Amino acid sequence: MGNNYELYKVFYWAAKTGSLTQAAKALYLTQPSVSHAIKQLEESFGVSLFYRNSKGVELTQEGMVLYSYIEQSQILITLAEEKMAALKNLDSGELRIGGSDSLFKHYVLPYLEQFHKLHPGVKLHLNHGTTPEVITFLKEGRIDLGVVRMPIVDPQLQVTESFQLQDCFVAGARYAELKNEVLTLDALLQYPIILFSRNSRARMTITELFHNYGYSIKPEIEVGSVDLLIEFARRGLGISYVTREFVSKELEEGSLFEVSLDIPLPPSHVGLLTMRNMPLSSAAKTFIGLVK
Repeated sequence: MGNNYELYKVFYWAAKTGSLTQAAKALYLTQPSVSHAIKQLEESFGVSLFYRNSKGVELTQEGMVLYSYIEQSQILITLAEEKMAALKNLDSGELRIGGSDSLFKHYVLPYLEQFHKLHPGVKLHLNHGTTPEVITFLKEGRIDLGVVRMPIVDPQLQVTESFQLQDCFVAGARYAELKNEVLTLDALLQYPIILFSRNSRARMTITELFHNYGYSIKPEIEVGSVDLLIEFARRGLGISYVTREFVSKELEEGSLFEVSLDIPLPPSHVGLLTMRNMPLSSAAKTFIGLVK
């Protein structure tokens, strides 16, 4: 049957309007080309689809059968076109992001709020996970973009945008005597240290750093979330290693203070990851644009 889509379109409009003239008008064609298209269809099926009446054309029995199918396909095509337009204009669709709880809460949230205000029709899906899990989500196509700690070296992935965070040690009122001190690593390690339990980037970085100076850092307490790292430090259970940007509120109000060390702590970078050779959805593109 080859390229019959155009012929079906002509058939559909002729049947719908009951007039070859109207069909020609709707499709910006001449009337002879409308007649010709219908003739082609009739020949290819070996049946007649219309007979003429005083007002124009009317479907034959066979024409009605064909129409019942073609009408459904036309409706579907129209829906498809509307759907594509909506996706392009971000009236619908979805934005699927992967990342850690703490990055969502402290970094991604303001952008998500902004995005949601601008495009309330787009569904948001947040998939929580560690960096390796987020990378797996991306490769399996379960998310459009990931927000993770750098560095990531993977030829399949692309870092579109990155920003800097600074990790630091913080303590609460219980250790107030350390407020204006600059501690050596030796002195710091006399205190109970609270670290993030999972094999997180931050945890690996600090372990490595101490190792390079010839110390091993053994936490007194390990917790599974940044919120607990913050809470435990506030309650005086020890000195927590956290991302400064995640405790800005506590540092401002004074429920936590930063413990100064005599060595610099390296900054860490967070990046927006996407799959290198995959087209991005409009929603993901727009979100990345917001972050930039």
